[in-house]
Amino acid sequence: MAANDQAKAAGFLMGLTYAVGALGIGLGFSTAFSSTPDLRWACFFAVGLAGILSFVRHSLLNRGDAQRMGWNNGEMNPFQVEVGLANLAWGLLAVVAVALSWGLAVYSACFLVFGFYMAFVTGFKAIRSASGHPEEWRTVIPAASFAALLIVIGSAGMSALP
Repeated sequence: MAANDQAKAAGFLMGLTYAVGALGIGLGFSTAFSSTPDLRWACFFAVGLAGILSFVRHSLLNRGDAQRMGWNNGEMNPFQVEVGLANLAWGLLAVVAVALSWGLAVYSACFLVFGFYMAFVTGFKAIRSASGHPEEWRTVIPAASFAALLIVIGSAGMSALP
């Protein structure tokens, strides 16, 4: 697949990632602060599917995703593929945790891992923006917001544990 076609596919998958992430966040907030929170489906969407879709974008469509982010140098970036594999790791963890009913502690931990990762990515983007890459600023607020929401839901779930 040509890089331009990959960039279009990566853009579509980014939108889909936002959609499933938002669905999971919404489901998470609908239950996270109740007396008996159930983060199962929130985890499945916000961490599981979002992680797996991010893997596809970063690893399988790496040239197009790099072009979408303005990082395209025309070659495969092995580090970007590694980032995709990290996304796959927590995405699969979340899906398996939901499928095997591992419980609130694991679902909450999945939220926290993804949230901490996104917080670190946000910090990196802010530093990069301030040091001569102003194009990164467009992603700082959405990434920071997603990170904060993931961390809040994960923390609420952990706080509800006996």
